[in-house]
Amino acid sequence: MSGSHRWPPALAWFSVAVAGILGTELRYGIGLLFPESSTGFPLTTLLINICGSFALGWLTGYWAKHPVRWWLRAALGPGLLGSFTTFSAVVYAVEQLARHALAGLWIPYLVITLLAGLFAALLGLRLGELRGQRGLRGQRGSQQAAEQVDNRVRQPGSQG
Repeated sequence: MSGSHRWPPALAWFSVAVAGILGTELRYGIGLLFPESSTGFPLTTLLINICGSFALGWLTGYWAKHPVRWWLRAALGPGLLGSFTTFSAVVYAVEQLARHALAGLWIPYLVITLLAGLFAALLGLRLGELRGQRGLRGQRGSQQAAEQVDNRVRQPGSQG
């Protein structure tokens, strides 16, 4: 490791850890509510990963227009969503299906997971960018209105 590399501050590690616990527990709770069989199509894992991919895409697109504090990005990205959506869960589901010689399930599951996850992330990214652009237009309008009020207050004889 190079001497110029700096580790993130302790707040980043703490944020990722706390949010990671929440993401893991959320995934675990959904798994308890919608259990999967080791010989059935892993729909719960698929939907969790698709939803998480969409959410991370949306946040990334939105944050491109509305930057947030670095520790919040760390908490929500690698922390919450990184622990909520895990490739290890996909690999485990594929391994369980392969162990039971269910190639008719694990191969489509793996393909669907990769394609749907990518599509969800790209869709989320685009929608997050669009939402961020709408927010910027709204902020500009609010800023202009605030400046008009400021100008009226500063003008002699104004009622503002």
